[in-house]
Amino acid sequence: MIRTLLLTMVLAFGLTTANAQTQGDWYIGTGDIANVAWTEWSVSPTVGYGVMDNLMVGCSVSQTDSTADVDVNFHARYFWKGFFGYLATDGFSTDGMSLGAGKLFTLRNNIFVDPKLVYNTGEGTTNLTLGFGFRF
Repeated sequence: MIRTLLLTMVLAFGLTTANAQTQGDWYIGTGDIANVAWTEWSVSPTVGYGVMDNLMVGCSVSQTDSTADVDVNFHARYFWKGFFGYLATDGFSTDGMSLGAGKLFTLRNNIFVDPKLVYNTGEGTTNLTLGFGFRF
């Protein structure tokens, strides 16, 4: 009985987290919903496209406040065995590149959550970020 229950739980976890990233998939969501302080959260809308199997490229926009310029950032993810490597640039500049790794969890009906650990080369900081959105 315990073996059957354990096998069912492992299969259910595998079915909810295994998701093939294929060419032609679109990703719409948030780049991340984290910032420095709890009261200063920011959401940066993002869109991505699967240019080939296991490779997604995209861009996100962000604005710190109404007086600041809008920033456009570009990113790429390479998926491998359920995890992904992450690379992002600050606009067309490579001075503030971000490198990271994470996992994309598909929850239900192509809704995803993607926690990732990101190192920013410009600031020399490492952050845990969380994004969510839709894949279709």
